[in-house]
Order: sequence, then structure tokens, then C-alpha cells
Amino acid sequence: MRRREIITFLSGALAAPHLVFAQERTTVARVGYLGPAPAASFAPRVEAFRAGLRELGYVEGRNLKLEFRWAETPRDMPDLAAELVRSGVDLIFAPSSTETAAALATTKTVPVVFGAHADPVGVGHVASLARPGGNATGMTMLQTDVVAKELEALKEALPHARRFGVLFASAAPSRIPALEAGETAARRLGIELHRMPVQSEEDFHPAFAQMARDGLDGFMVLATPLTLSGRALIAELAIKHRLPSVFGTKDNVLAGGLMSYAADANALTLRAVSYIDRILRGEKPADLPVEQATRYELVINLKTAKALGLTVPPTLLARADEVIE
Repeated sequence: MRRREIITFLSGALAAPHLVFAQERTTVARVGYLGPAPAASFAPRVEAFRAGLRELGYVEGRNLKLEFRWAETPRDMPDLAAELVRSGVDLIFAPSSTETAAALATTKTVPVVFGAHADPVGVGHVASLARPGGNATGMTMLQTDVVAKELEALKEALPHARRFGVLFASAAPSRIPALEAGETAARRLGIELHRMPVQSEEDFHPAFAQMARDGLDGFMVLATPLTLSGRALIAELAIKHRLPSVFGTKDNVLAGGLMSYAADANALTLRAVSYIDRILRGEKPADLPVEQATRYELVINLKTAKALGLTVPPTLLARADEVIE
């Protein structure tokens, strides 16, 4: 996010009566960040996280100590979460449902703030959005609602399509409710969904080869850390196999995907920082309602459409919030 946008949001947030400048802290806050490797793939989100803390007055080396742990695979996350707990952090920040699951499997007492959870109620990480009830809270993009919109957009771009693939990380906790929501939307749209589970970027090549052999018309990608870090390879393989695509993150479209319908994960991360501040000041995650994303954007990459030989319908282009030419 641009610095102007960060300041605009935080100017409003700081006006709220429950927020007090963090410079008043006399102790050092220790915050853990549990993320997927490679760290460089998630640099914008980390910068939004750090910028939000800075604007609230948390200064690394003065009143803030950040502990980062980067998991090479989802299997590594529980051990890294345990490391953070043993190190004595006051709170763990988890960017998505994958990291949240690892943190909650490790601790029921250390607060966990999630930045852009796909479906915290659906996977059992909170009791309800209004009253989370446990040691976790934060921001959600409600992926189960979004996947229907993604399929609708892809079907509008390909009106004669009948069979779509769904590429998803098999280790992501949010995959189950998202796939169920996708199947419901697919029946309404009169299309078939072919599930394509992957565990690592090495699985992308055979998954795309299978979609091509099956003669699928296009594919949808469920947003996860794996599909975000592998966004360049996914875009390359989609062009190679001439498969139109729709994603749950704008970053995938900037990397060469065809279109996305999604909330801004960096903006959600920025808003999640206010939860960190409130919890560090003594509020309980159980009492802090999960906040839902309120703005979703349709982004279309016309360069990719041209490479695929696809003409995007004018009605779809007219609804796009951003068109990459």
C-alpha cells in the first residue's frame, strides 16, 4: 500500500477513543509473526504490518520487538509457532488461516491476530464473528462468499464454458468450506468443477498438465500462501496451457493471471494492527469481534487476455475496478 493510504486509514483509527498512542508504553511489546517462506514473496504485507505498527507509535528497538518465523512448508508451522510461544511473545500475528491453524494448535492462551482469514467460523477458529470466544480474532475476507463471485466472473468471460478446474493448497484449513461453496455456485451456473490439489510449487506442473489433458475451459485458484508465493509460475503455466484464470488476490493478476475478485490483503493486514494494539493494552481476543472486509475489487489483465486469444466481454470490463492494459 502507498504511504498516503496508510496514513489516511490510521488517522481515522487513531481518532477512536480506545486507541492511545503507543509511545506511552513503558514496557517492550514482543510480537511474533508466523509466515510462509519465501519471505520476499510477502514483502508488501510485511511492510503494511510494520508501517501500521510504526504509525501507532510502536518503534522496533525502543518499545517493540518483532520475532519473525518463516515456514518452508505447512508442516513446519506448528514447530515455529511453538518456538514463538517459548520465546515469550505477547501475541502472534498470523497472515492467513494456514498460520492461524498452526498457532491455535500450539497455544490456547497467547493471543493470535489473523490478518486476512478466509473463513474463521467455517474452520472453527472462532465461535462467531461477533464473539470469537477464544484466543484469536482479526480480519476476514469471507472466502466462501467470494468464490461464487469469482466463478461468476470467469463464466461471464467464458459464456460457453462448462468445466473449470479448482487449484488449491491441500494443507489450507479453509479449503473445505471454500470448495463446498464453489460446488454450490457451480451447480447454479451449470458448470462442473475439477479439483486440483497441490502441496508445493513442484505440483503446479502436473496439475496444469492434467487440466490440459482433461480439456478444461479455465480454472479458479483458492487464495492461499502457496498460490500467492507461486503466482509467477501459475501465470506462466496458464499462458502455456492457454487456460483463463480467476484468483482470490490481485497480486496473482499483477503477476500475469487473467482476473481476480478480492479484498486487498495488505489493507486487511493494516487494519489488523489495531487489534494488536488493543490486545497489548489489555483487551481480550474473545471479546473483539472479527471484522469483515467491506470492499472487493474486480481486476482484469487485458495483456493476459490478449495472450490467451480471449476477448473479455464489454459488460465485464465495465464492472472492473481496475484494468491492466
